Amino acid sequence: MADPVTARRFETLVLPHMNSAFNVARWLTHNDQDAQDVVQEAYLRAFRFFDGFRGEDARAWLLSIVRNTFCTWYQQNRGHAANTTMFEEEMHSLETSADGHDDSPEAMLIRGESQKRVHKALQALRLEYREVVVLRELEDLSYKEMATIVGIPIGTVMSRLGRGRQQLAALLAPADQES
Repeated sequence: MADPVTARRFETLVLPHMNSAFNVARWLTHNDQDAQDVVQEAYLRAFRFFDGFRGEDARAWLLSIVRNTFCTWYQQNRGHAANTTMFEEEMHSLETSADGHDDSPEAMLIRGESQKRVHKALQALRLEYREVVVLRELEDLSYKEMATIVGIPIGTVMSRLGRGRQQLAALLAPADQES
């Protein structure tokens, strides 16, 4: 059992990043329940090895563990992963306008359709592109943090991010513009 000082330090440095960990895991696994399993295992690993954490960026350290935990999970669940249900963001959240009031049903429908297109396009990206796009665009991580998390050079991060953005843009382009 960890000493109280270590436990408090873990709570202070690592627990605040649970939403980011879940968001990354959800995009990698394509499934809410699997993401919860990956995050739970990642937090157990993080706590177990927290005494070895010497860096200043607990978020990047944790997201590295989440990614590595996902890789292990994926190897063990390849056949199962193809049969999972995708997380539908619009079903789990109620969006409001800037002034705090619910939008009209028409506006909500249009926004919902746009979200579905973006989610579908992100899911269509190859994993190595999807993970860097999610880390940069949704988690707002720096190239250096992303390189640390994914375990690749910064130049490769930039290359994958560029290709991922291009593919995402192509997938989101209206059908009449494709030629």
